[in-house]
Amino acid sequence: MKQWYYLVNGQQAGPVTEDAIRAMIQQRRLGPDDLLWTHGMADWLPGHVALPDAFGGVAMVGYASASRSDLPQNVYGTGGQTPNADLMTAARAMLTGHWGLPMGFCLLLFLISAVVQSFPYIGILGALIITGPLQLGAVIFFITFTRRGNPDLGMLFAGFKQFGRALGTYLLMGLFILLWTLLLIIPGIIATYAYSQALYILADNPDVGPMEALRRSKEMMRGHKWKLFCLYCRFIGWNLLCILTLGIGFLWLSPYMNTSAAAFYNDLHSPDAAATAADSMLGGDAGFGPDIR
Repeated sequence: MKQWYYLVNGQQAGPVTEDAIRAMIQQRRLGPDDLLWTHGMADWLPGHVALPDAFGGVAMVGYASASRSDLPQNVYGTGGQTPNADLMTAARAMLTGHWGLPMGFCLLLFLISAVVQSFPYIGILGALIITGPLQLGAVIFFITFTRRGNPDLGMLFAGFKQFGRALGTYLLMGLFILLWTLLLIIPGIIATYAYSQALYILADNPDVGPMEALRRSKEMMRGHKWKLFCLYCRFIGWNLLCILTLGIGFLWLSPYMNTSAAAFYNDLHSPDAAATAADSMLGGDAGFGPDIR
């Protein structure tokens, strides 16, 4: 049986059996970007490349090698090539055994939004003002969750630390979608998906402004708008079932949808990042596998 070595936080460990490696992946002790090596491989490879089936064929999960309280940045995607079914499978795998916190987060988000909108006259204005920052906070939470960081309920309010950027992006996105919708419904729908990644881009890039986030979202979604539309269509049946449960089912569906959406965003990143990260982790030369043969 093959013997495997692995690197976590720059520390080499092993040898262990392939079954042990797969068990660590299931336990989330190893992520897709953690480096693996076995005899016959010229160099170390990210886990999602060395054992793609162990991650359900999903390269995008984007787990960071280290658990951190700030937003993890190591994201290895496939350029949007992972099938939607695999994205959803990965989302369920990440939530298994970890439903409690995402469910509580989504419930808190719903309650705050409902309370604000319940006020007569000022409810609409209040919702308009806080929705952008709250949505940015939700994006930060689920990006952190999918990258094996340390998400917490306080992240719901993280968007208020970037209030101007969050509000500006939300308002501009709504304005542009409205203008396109005034022409025809279809262009409005296309614009909705073109700008759909703007808040994710804000979360990953604190120095990016609203217009630049919208521009990058359009560029990132070029050729992927239909794929995201199809991903959301996969949840239509689940939404109908949740309505039949008088809304209780949304406690599970909302985390599932948000985790899948964050996984979609992670997967849009270029796979070329993996090679660059591997070089930088171990001194700049990718030829470091043979030293453990």
